[in-house]
Amino acid sequence: MNKRIFLSPPHMGGNELSYIQEAFESNYIAPLGHNVDTFEAQIKSYTGAKYALALTSGTAAIHLALRVLGIKEGDEVMASTFTFIGSIAPILYERCTPFFIDSDTASWNLDPNLLEEELSHRASTGKKQPKALILTHLYGQCADVKRIATICEHYGVHLIEDAAESLGATYEGKQSGTFGKMGIYSFNGNKIITTSGGGMLVSDDEALISHARHLSTQARDNAPHYEHTEYGYNYRMSNIVAGIGRGQMEVLPERIERRREIFEYYRKAFSEVPEISFMPELKGSLGNRWLTTLILPEHLSPERIRLSLEEQNIESRPLWKPMHAQPLFHGTKGRLNGVSDMLFQRGICLPSGSSLSTDELEKITFHLKAVMAHN
Repeated sequence: MNKRIFLSPPHMGGNELSYIQEAFESNYIAPLGHNVDTFEAQIKSYTGAKYALALTSGTAAIHLALRVLGIKEGDEVMASTFTFIGSIAPILYERCTPFFIDSDTASWNLDPNLLEEELSHRASTGKKQPKALILTHLYGQCADVKRIATICEHYGVHLIEDAAESLGATYEGKQSGTFGKMGIYSFNGNKIITTSGGGMLVSDDEALISHARHLSTQARDNAPHYEHTEYGYNYRMSNIVAGIGRGQMEVLPERIERRREIFEYYRKAFSEVPEISFMPELKGSLGNRWLTTLILPEHLSPERIRLSLEEQNIESRPLWKPMHAQPLFHGTKGRLNGVSDMLFQRGICLPSGSSLSTDELEKITFHLKAVMAHN
């Protein structure tokens, strides 16, 4: 069988094992330790965020953001509908009510016009505003985050940036994840850099990160015994995992450069097929191109393409199924325009790992073109 080509496999940089070995030699195996401190410092230095907290996952980071921002049971939280369930699940953890906002065609991310329409309508009719907005930067591409942040500030809505997929992406030179009250990153196994599993919560508000840090270690009070005045979680990143993160941060710029090269390869390879369109990049932004995603001609089924590539042992994947279309959220309210539904029906993610060789890229495009030619 042909060697499998994965969608976005881990790509080690070289120093990860040495940092893990450091943790073994110091016997700091459990959460906390030099690797965790260094990894947090690297994220702060790279993104410009003043404070950072290393956690077990990006989902845990969103959950803590909701907690420390005072989001409580019964509150309403707006969110991008075109996203992964991990962006939305923490809303349910806190027994809050999600309200979904659809995408625009300019970025495929949350539509600022729809957001403003909804918040303006609520203001003019005296309807209660949501407590927060969870904005996803999809597939490593920035949303129109500056405008969205301005809208949220005007209406008193906390902005939480889900930059799980967009570490290294910038808007007007500013890193994604640093425009809102709080931001999160993910280091899951398929992300642009990985710690095998993990996440980071960032903010310029020291009090918020301090409270989140307290909650992430079971909310243990300062006492010689175990004293608790509120409940917390076991959300802290391990010192072993953080060692992988240290090594990965050293090669992040190279990974972004390679992912962007891969995107350009695909774009040029299909430049003569006018019915194909790739995920756009907003003016003034620079995405990390975590995944190369495209919209197929109407007569082509993404599932047929996926299965055809799978026969060649090439992994591909549909675009995210919108949250408002998920059975779990049947009947949930939102402001929708049909864009995310169209993207799901016609879109596909191509293999985009930074370790892809030219031969592998040629193989992928050859088979994709062959399938398209016979459909």
